[in-house]
Amino acid sequence: MIQGSDSATRSLDALIERFHSGERLRVWSFVITVFGDAIVPRGGMVGMAALQELTDRMRIAPGALRAALSRLAKDGWVERHRHGRKSYYRLTPESAATFARAARRIYAAGPPAWNGRWTIAIAPEETASERDARTANLTERGFVRLSNGLFIHPRTGTGETTPDDPGDLFVLDADAATVPDWVLSACSDVETDIAYSVLGATIAPLEDTLAEGGTLSPLDAMVARALLIHEWRRVLLRDADLPAALRPADWSGEETRTLVAGLYGRILAPSERWLDGCDGRPDGPLPPPERDLRGRFT
Repeated sequence: MIQGSDSATRSLDALIERFHSGERLRVWSFVITVFGDAIVPRGGMVGMAALQELTDRMRIAPGALRAALSRLAKDGWVERHRHGRKSYYRLTPESAATFARAARRIYAAGPPAWNGRWTIAIAPEETASERDARTANLTERGFVRLSNGLFIHPRTGTGETTPDDPGDLFVLDADAATVPDWVLSACSDVETDIAYSVLGATIAPLEDTLAEGGTLSPLDAMVARALLIHEWRRVLLRDADLPAALRPADWSGEETRTLVAGLYGRILAPSERWLDGCDGRPDGPLPPPERDLRGRFT
């Protein structure tokens, strides 16, 4: 068991190294992941000491954490609460709602179903900056850009896809007798497929080690959980939320989702033990997790 534990720790260290190997160390983004994934289901507030313990294991300097929290507070993502000499943080209601919307995709058990219909949005001629803003807005809502000014979204039945304020968009609801290969290619980006594959290969050693009896300490399990969801959401949320029928036959996304779900299930209980004992709230430990926490990925 000790050997398996050592192997699990080495696999976690490889994930931490991956986090540091990026072009830019986005500590603020990692902090948002921690809050949305682990703190919100347990009342929403956590102490600076707990965040510091977590990021120390991540080899993130204390100054970098303080700078990230300061930036998040300035930008309206977190609220700071003082209790004596201690600081506690929670997501603002707006940022909590933003993560909750993303969570429906992050923890989904699989791709959405499809009823065969499409929402089509056609935009007028625009300047480059207007076009970029329009594309970003519609992409966030799950639309795929086929060409300048033309966007499509498969009707999945998981929520309203029509833009909140269509404005000067021409929005149609239509059937399609066939879906040409060039549309499928436009829907599924090759670089995103590679990113899924790389992520799967990165987390597989830790999943394999834990499946064979390896263990992680509660702190290491919490670090692994935060890193897992951080890396998963970074790939997933830049991808269109498409049904399986619109994916290439060799698409890597669902195989990686299976790995993520399996690993998350293995580290959830020990990571919750760390949360049980961390610097939770001014009036005591974190409350028990919400009941739907264990329903993630199922």
